[in-house]
Amino acid sequence: MITTKKIIIATGGTGGHVLPAYSLAKYLDQKKIKIKMTSDKRGIKYLKDNHDIEIINIISSTIFKNSLLKSFISLFIIFYSIIRSSFILFFEKPNLVIGMGGYSSFPVCLASKLLGIPLIIYENNLFIGKANKYLLPFVEKVLVSNRELEGIPKKYEKKVHQVGNLIRQEIMNFNSTLSYNEKKDNLRILILGGSQAAKIFAEKLPLIFKRCVESNIRLQIFQQCLPEQNSILNSLYNNLKIKFEIFNFSNNIISYFSQIDLAITRAGSSMLAELSNANIPFISVPLPSSADNHQLKNAMYYKKNGYSYLVEEKDIDNKMFNLIENISKNSNLLNEIKKKQNTYSDKSVYDNINNLISKVINYEKH
Repeated sequence: MITTKKIIIATGGTGGHVLPAYSLAKYLDQKKIKIKMTSDKRGIKYLKDNHDIEIINIISSTIFKNSLLKSFISLFIIFYSIIRSSFILFFEKPNLVIGMGGYSSFPVCLASKLLGIPLIIYENNLFIGKANKYLLPFVEKVLVSNRELEGIPKKYEKKVHQVGNLIRQEIMNFNSTLSYNEKKDNLRILILGGSQAAKIFAEKLPLIFKRCVESNIRLQIFQQCLPEQNSILNSLYNNLKIKFEIFNFSNNIISYFSQIDLAITRAGSSMLAELSNANIPFISVPLPSSADNHQLKNAMYYKKNGYSYLVEEKDIDNKMFNLIENISKNSNLLNEIKKKQNTYSDKSVYDNINNLISKVINYEKH
């Protein structure tokens, strides 16, 4: 008789943590494993329309504060969250905890070790996050999107297993068939700011597009922005007589993938992987304040392999226009990237993770 297994997935509060965690949760749920997730209030808001996976709220804080008092308060919150997480795990009795990174995952993961529950962590960036790095001594396995991951001491390298990027199943089955013809078509651009949107994109990119219009470059824009930026962008693009659509954070960006030639995006690992798997050329603009500059490392990897372009935020004003101008005049630039992207795939990621999990908790693979 096969006993049903239970797994708790502990994740951070950003979309880059929550959405891959939810994709994994849905996959494991289909394998008849009981699944619950934990996150903080930031992460839960991204899943407010989810009705199939229970999400437990964990109060969280980062220890790195700019004052002694704030650091003390943070330590108290972390200690409280570890105690609360221990009670949750004691009563839930999971067979395994999977940590997805982010500081709200840390208390649950540490509590799993205190209770003797096996722990696996997953890292999708190319520089290991702080929460995951602190957990390295306690984990059974470290699942990584890419072997080029930096920041793991050599003594833990035997725990590392490359599995690929956790991306949504619908992305796995999508492949862009659009081809851009510079002689006939508008250059259709999707602008993505990540789960928190990119305020600076709404401030700087319309000025770049104004130069494009003045240079007779035909554009169609689909832009994610903050809600408070909707009206000003509508006004700007109407004045420029550009075809456009403005939207706020959406889990359904795949609906735009079938309409575009190019994306401009922050360099979160999940988004870069999704665009590459979907065969969509992109320009990555890393968030300069990302921890350990991990977004720049992500972007450099994709550029090095020919999957994308890279423009640093400080260079938007003097490099972005020239790049868009070159692309608009030579469709081969996008076609070459699409050819390179066709050699990239994360389609085996779920099977890879499933095989490794089964070795840790010995469950029947369906």
